[in-house]
Amino acid sequence: DNQIRFVKSALWYHGYDRPELYQLPTDGSAGSRELLLAFSWLLHRLGLVEQLLARNRVKTGDETSVCTCEDDLANSQKGTTETAAECGLEDGVDVRYLQWLSGRLRFQWQSLHAQHQEQCKLLHKIHLFTSGSHVNRILGHFSVTETDLVRQPENYKQLLQLLESETMQLEAFLEWKQLEPVYWQWMETVLDNMAEEGNMSQSQDTHVEKSGLPKLTSCCPWAANLTRQMDRLSRDLMTLQDQLHKLVTHRRAAWCEKVKAREEELQKEGFSAAAGKIQERVELKLLELKRLCAQKNKMHGSCRLVLRSKHPASKTGFGQCVSKEPVPAVSATEVIRELQMREASLQRELEQLREECRHRLDDIAEGLDGVICISP
Repeated sequence: DNQIRFVKSALWYHGYDRPELYQLPTDGSAGSRELLLAFSWLLHRLGLVEQLLARNRVKTGDETSVCTCEDDLANSQKGTTETAAECGLEDGVDVRYLQWLSGRLRFQWQSLHAQHQEQCKLLHKIHLFTSGSHVNRILGHFSVTETDLVRQPENYKQLLQLLESETMQLEAFLEWKQLEPVYWQWMETVLDNMAEEGNMSQSQDTHVEKSGLPKLTSCCPWAANLTRQMDRLSRDLMTLQDQLHKLVTHRRAAWCEKVKAREEELQKEGFSAAAGKIQERVELKLLELKRLCAQKNKMHGSCRLVLRSKHPASKTGFGQCVSKEPVPAVSATEVIRELQMREASLQRELEQLREECRHRLDDIAEGLDGVICISP
């Protein structure tokens, strides 16, 4: 029963919303076809086989993850901040407890950063001391795994078994890719048979309206709370859409008036000179955006660490593959420069948010009679 509830909860978490699956009995006496549909949905939606191959991959080289993307990080931070703020208002969390959590998180982050720095120093020593020992001239040095094999040759058998297992998995994956079209054709026939039996189309819609999601609480205790939050968010989105439409109309009219007034002022002051300066600033911003987009495509994913050497055959910072030809690489200096620019941008954004908070606190303090506010 616990395994079935866990599977239902996991599928619901990943977005599988077919109600027939969640209405199956918890004793496992029925529902093989529903499980087949859910498994096929995971294959198509999550790329399950590819994720398993990536997780089980044997890493013989020293790798690191390089990512300078901004959009996903910003969106996730905004969503997390809004959710935390909403929960704090509803649950009434003490501010001192949040400060304690923030201090604890900062301490753990500093400890993790110190450990990562120590790891980088040791890794640099290994690459430096084994420089020139590798058969591959592009790499030029051993990795941690290769160094461990040199020191402890008895571990070679274990690594060989892991590599053979990975090879078998890759062969099975190639066989699956050849037979995958047949599998999906079979799944189409399964869906057609279920449609004929009345488990889809109109009967599914009416059943969802009658039963809804509250029945999921038997297998997912948090489903009821999640459903209420989704309903509340839906209502809030409708309200925000109406408010946004009114605000856009009002702002558009206000901006049109400002543009007309500004055009009259610029005609008096010299419209051509001001327009040239604006055009120059716009072109600089466009060039910066193009550069950032180009760097995003290059600096994302897992890369192999290669120590930079004075020899022309190994002037690479991060290598994606190993071959006798020059490999595409990205220098650590470029990554550091990009991260520093991102840090400066985030620092400017932080200062702007702090200034907005100060103004907001000042406005709130002005409305309090007989209260003296002293900033920390």
